[in-house]
Amino acid sequence: MDLKDRRLKSFAAMKEMFMLYYMNAKMMEGQQKIAWVTSGAPVEPLYALDVIPIYPENHGALIGTAKMGPKLCEAAEKLGFSPDVCSYARADFGQIATGESPVMGLPKPDFLVCCTNICGTVLKWYEELARIHRVPLIVIDTPFIYDRQTEHAYAFVRAQMESYLSTVERLVGRKFDPERMQKVADLAKEGMEAWKRILRLCRHKPAPMSCFDAFVHMAPIVTMRGTQQCLDYYVKLEAELRERIAGDFGAIPEEKYRVLWDNLPIWHEMSFLSEFLAEHRTCMVADTYTNAWADNELDFSNIVAGLAKTYADIYLNISMTKMVDKMAELAKLYEVDGVVMHSNRSCKPYSFGQYDMARMLNERLQTPVVVVEADMTDSRQYDREQTARRLEAFVEMMAARA
Repeated sequence: MDLKDRRLKSFAAMKEMFMLYYMNAKMMEGQQKIAWVTSGAPVEPLYALDVIPIYPENHGALIGTAKMGPKLCEAAEKLGFSPDVCSYARADFGQIATGESPVMGLPKPDFLVCCTNICGTVLKWYEELARIHRVPLIVIDTPFIYDRQTEHAYAFVRAQMESYLSTVERLVGRKFDPERMQKVADLAKEGMEAWKRILRLCRHKPAPMSCFDAFVHMAPIVTMRGTQQCLDYYVKLEAELRERIAGDFGAIPEEKYRVLWDNLPIWHEMSFLSEFLAEHRTCMVADTYTNAWADNELDFSNIVAGLAKTYADIYLNISMTKMVDKMAELAKLYEVDGVVMHSNRSCKPYSFGQYDMARMLNERLQTPVVVVEADMTDSRQYDREQTARRLEAFVEMMAARA
């Protein structure tokens, strides 16, 4: 099934926006400070000081989509990096070694910002980047949430945020303007609220977009969070989706089954999976990945405290049982008929315990749950035929319950 005629009009604008984003960053290399950051790092202070944030993880997703993962991962493995290392990291090191990239490579960083709220791999990844590029590395460590985050843990993160702000001031060579910082924080809050409204529109039947759309259109809230450009983009995207709802136009023809996706996308297999599920009248209406940037109730009345709470409470920084609770909430909110869990070879924190989680979700929701095995970027760790068989059986289970 060809879904091109159902692609959101906003897609072309976003594609152009991000090509300009990377081109501008390359052009400003040496003229404006550039920081490489992890996806869970606080970027609001960077934008407040006109630092350009660049995301190797976002670049890794682009590498996966361009199907360059195997080649660049192999290049990293030849340098001695284990195949068990995250494919985003391997693709990053492979790109540095070969110079090959879907966006002509990344500009050289002036410093690095690593926050451990998404995984432990990023710490070693960024330590290696600091050695390669010979630049300073800022580390923000967030205690893991087993049951609930304690005040002691928040105080620990607040102290690091204060240090982070003062360190960035020193590296940039000027102090924060409180009004500018507050404006960036307010824009970040508005942007996340707009993104949450967009995702919630998929509660409508038929859903005006699928998670395959959301995986692509989440880029601004990750990369440009805290900018007017991000907010303006989502205002237009929300308007387009509301127009679809008014016309009862769904992301796929004749939506019958609604499913929840868990884990990162399989970037190199997006087209096949979206078309395969559409042929089976199945729409992925919600996912844990894109909701991670819509889940927090932001409070920036106190900048340091707001940053500490927001970035300490990231989705991946929580226990398995709390993840199951959040998935169950999403499943009920979007009235899904089943759950697809991506057992992602690269992302251990996201994939650990998934088979137990699948059983827990099945018992709690009384809906089919299927686990598909792959890797977000490295297609060598993926079997299309096996995935298709599992998804076909999954659809049959949903049909049996209908």
